[in-house]
Amino acid sequence: MHIPDGYLSPGTCAALYAGAAPFWWVALRRLKRVLDARVVPRLSLIAAFSFVVMMFNIPLPGGTTGHAVGAALAAIVLGPSASILAVSTALAIQAFFFGDGGITALGANCFNIAIVGSLVAYPVYRAIAGRAALESPRRVVAAGLSGYAAINASALCAAVEFGLQPMFFHDASGAPLYCPYPLGVAVPVMMLGHLTIAGIAEFVLTGGVVAFLQRTDPALLAATAGPGARSNPDAATAGSPGSLRPLWVALGLLLVLTPLGLLAGGSAWGEWSASQLASPAAQHAIADASLHHALPSVPPAGLERLATVWTAPFPDYAPPLLRSRALGYLLSAMFGTGLVVLATIGVAALLRPRRRGSADGDTVFP
Repeated sequence: MHIPDGYLSPGTCAALYAGAAPFWWVALRRLKRVLDARVVPRLSLIAAFSFVVMMFNIPLPGGTTGHAVGAALAAIVLGPSASILAVSTALAIQAFFFGDGGITALGANCFNIAIVGSLVAYPVYRAIAGRAALESPRRVVAAGLSGYAAINASALCAAVEFGLQPMFFHDASGAPLYCPYPLGVAVPVMMLGHLTIAGIAEFVLTGGVVAFLQRTDPALLAATAGPGARSNPDAATAGSPGSLRPLWVALGLLLVLTPLGLLAGGSAWGEWSASQLASPAAQHAIADASLHHALPSVPPAGLERLATVWTAPFPDYAPPLLRSRALGYLLSAMFGTGLVVLATIGVAALLRPRRRGSADGDTVFP
């Protein structure tokens, strides 16, 4: 679901950057208003969690791969505005340093995954969870369903953006300039994999982490639980600054396990490079994954031109000096997690008010 450079026209990319900008602006202003010592660790942790989760690729129908994104979990723990910032930070680090998603398409990826995902997940979770107690199994189900809805909404947005390209952007002969797949291919192929495997993975991830928080620190679920949500007496005092330790430990375990994300072979649908689109050997596999839609004889001109607009220093999470792909993937995960944490701390430092003290009340903003 990480759209690479070249698959969307410059106009589409600009429009989606413009569409994402107001959400980023509002989220930053809300963060500045409620910034205190408890917000930054939570924001850093969830942004890092989203980054790491997206490295666990899973096989999808058609020989492609997908992954969970963690946007729903971020919306449940932080609120939708903070979730937008957290997931956008993870996506930006992935694009600039690892080439996972394009620089020109970063606005589109943030709009689809961080913004649409968060704004879909939050109301679904609140509607299904209702006034259930923080420790209620109903909240686990609500979290899982919010994750399922969020990732499929994000996938649908990406599929529509892909499918519109050959309709509006083609040369005089009718050959597509950017993504070559029409709506009739992009939508069913993208949604098949996400409505089944990837959506279930997001359901399990989001519900599982919420169940984990119910046991370790249900207070982390209180800020977005809504009015009337109940808890046991111990949960009301569980949210101390040190209570994030179980989640940091869980993140560390995920980091160690990231090489498992390499076990799923193949590429994500719609993320093939220009050289793969030009390769006769790769074209056959790509066509099989795309409802046997024939590719152009040469890569689309605009796609080929924009594909080289940015060269990431560690493309595909593979540091050039390391021969072991698994070790390179692990070190990339650790390096990327550190960058995500530093980026969130840096943004918070820039926004921190100069006056002493902070606003009272919830440290999670809606």
